[in-house]
Amino acid sequence: MSAVRVTVLLPLPFDHPFDYALPDGMALCAGDLVSVPLGKRMVVGAVWDDAPHTTLADGASVRLKEVAAKLDAPALPDDLRQFIDWVAHYTMAPRGAVLALALKANLLAPVGLARGSRRAAVAQPNPDFPGPVLSAAQAQEAARLQALVQARDFSVTLLEGVTGSGKTEVYLEAVATALRGGRQALLLLPEIALSAQFTARLAARFGAAPAVWHSALSPAQRRATWRGVAGGQGVAGGQGVAGGRISLVLGARSALFLPFADLGVVIVDEEHEAAYKQEDGVIYHARDMAVVRARLAGCAAILASATPSLESSVNAAQGRYRHGVLAARHGGAAAPMIETVDLRLAPPERGRFLSPVVIEAMTAALAGGAQAMLFLNRRGYAPLMLCRRCGHRVSCPNCTAWLVAHRARDRLLCHHCGHTIQVPTQCPSCKAAESLVPIGPGVERIAEEVQAVLPQARQLLMTSDAIGSAAQAQAAVGAIEAGSVDVVIGTQMMAKGWHFPNLTLVGVVDADLGLAGGDLRAAERSAQLLHQVAGRVGRAEQPGRALLQTYQPDHPVMQALASGDLAGFRTAEADLRRPGHWPPFGRLAALIVTADEAEAVTAACRALAMQAPMQAGLVVLGPAPAPFAMLRGRHRWRFLLKAERRVPVQAVLRDWLARVPLPRSVRIIIDIDPISFL
Repeated sequence: MSAVRVTVLLPLPFDHPFDYALPDGMALCAGDLVSVPLGKRMVVGAVWDDAPHTTLADGASVRLKEVAAKLDAPALPDDLRQFIDWVAHYTMAPRGAVLALALKANLLAPVGLARGSRRAAVAQPNPDFPGPVLSAAQAQEAARLQALVQARDFSVTLLEGVTGSGKTEVYLEAVATALRGGRQALLLLPEIALSAQFTARLAARFGAAPAVWHSALSPAQRRATWRGVAGGQGVAGGQGVAGGRISLVLGARSALFLPFADLGVVIVDEEHEAAYKQEDGVIYHARDMAVVRARLAGCAAILASATPSLESSVNAAQGRYRHGVLAARHGGAAAPMIETVDLRLAPPERGRFLSPVVIEAMTAALAGGAQAMLFLNRRGYAPLMLCRRCGHRVSCPNCTAWLVAHRARDRLLCHHCGHTIQVPTQCPSCKAAESLVPIGPGVERIAEEVQAVLPQARQLLMTSDAIGSAAQAQAAVGAIEAGSVDVVIGTQMMAKGWHFPNLTLVGVVDADLGLAGGDLRAAERSAQLLHQVAGRVGRAEQPGRALLQTYQPDHPVMQALASGDLAGFRTAEADLRRPGHWPPFGRLAALIVTADEAEAVTAACRALAMQAPMQAGLVVLGPAPAPFAMLRGRHRWRFLLKAERRVPVQAVLRDWLARVPLPRSVRIIIDIDPISFL
């Protein structure tokens, strides 16, 4: 007698599928979800072989366990399985670990109804719902995007437009075209907090809210959305949809792994954002993977930004991406006036951090009935607590990092591992009483200063500490739009896509903050962030003004921002990177070696260094201690591979690691195309 074998990939850190025997009477196809035994437990997996029915000899079939059951759940589409394989190969992550991003057991239970009631169907997004009137430039660009979506073929467009130019309304015309053709649309956002405002915009544009997808959703919401995207019963905007398929999804980077039945367009809003890089587990960049997902689905990809990444700009310049440009703000609104405030000439008062120039501008803005924003990319009250007697700096016992003071909680907190302690009453080193003082400002300290200089001003903090959910973000947005807030004080959360018509002034407390360190993208990121922050103001009839407090007004970043010549700045950046084959003109891969014991890390690095690859077009830098030499209790060293674009980095790494046996106590983390060097 013979048996039939199927290969099943499990959402566990295994790189290869497992073989199982197919029970008599069970029919399976590639992508079907099944329950299979693994050891003494039952796990869910996906049939992975494109031709799963393979006849086995009698002796071979004896050793195989049988598939326990075929699940009543949508099968994974072919293009999603291809995408999982591609991501695993590119990132060098186990295929099962990538599958886990798309398939979790809690997604597979049937979608239930509310106790004692039936959920009423709600309207699907209507692509013909009346939208805003586009300007001539917007309409021209929208028509080009619509033609690309109608072509039902792979394409990539970099949609560059100054802040306030109406990029969103333009790419929503492409969404409407996909929906009109019966296909699905995915819109990615870099920040969960933005989902509330974007949900409202999409509901206004299409007459119905989109389905949302991010980590803050309940398991029931995620389950219903997952099934609805695949074609079954789902939700839109958190409400039930009886029958039909979810056609519009607004999501975080993990939405790329949803089982879309017929994807028609993928949009990456604020494509330059570093938040699209997943740094834990499977390490991938959602912007780049969105392009791959679109290619495998045979649809259009749109990358939108006012400050495009150098990678996307070079791809557009070299003809790999189409380049659409919106050069003017919509509705006659003027671009904000960006000015540098030289802190050497107009320093803050002793013990304070706001220049008199900024305070005067805030006072004038509030007196005129407008709103102001202060931006500082530092959470908490102060980044460091220092003993004024012995100079001791209070640091984290688990990380190479200082503990950040959070006065609102009267705690010191590590922003990397979460370690927290009460503020000590004496120095941990010299035991001097009441000797610890906060050094430097965080947003809480700036809020304290605003309270002192503008006591009547109504403040709102917008940080991840104060706003941890979409609902809290929605409440904050509502308060700002209603005029219940005079001064908004925030971190980089405030740089992403917000639209507040009455906001006319932004003051950047420390414009030099992102320029330090050895990150090759430091200048590029600073220019992007500061330009985006400045772009939050003057988005309606009232003109906007941005003041950048700096000790380096002659720095190329400050000069580019003040002159408005970001294109020239990107050209200069490209000219600096091209000769050394730095990205995007070459490739990088980081190898992070970690272990609980420092000796194990150094021994592993020594062994790896002895076998380091040597070939034309490739340089291995390191090993060296990582800037965060300890993180969450583990010691860390780094290698960095710098290669010309023709070098197959993944193959080089596989060969290198195969030649160096390492103990189980040592873990190797591979980061292809790193954007963080900590």
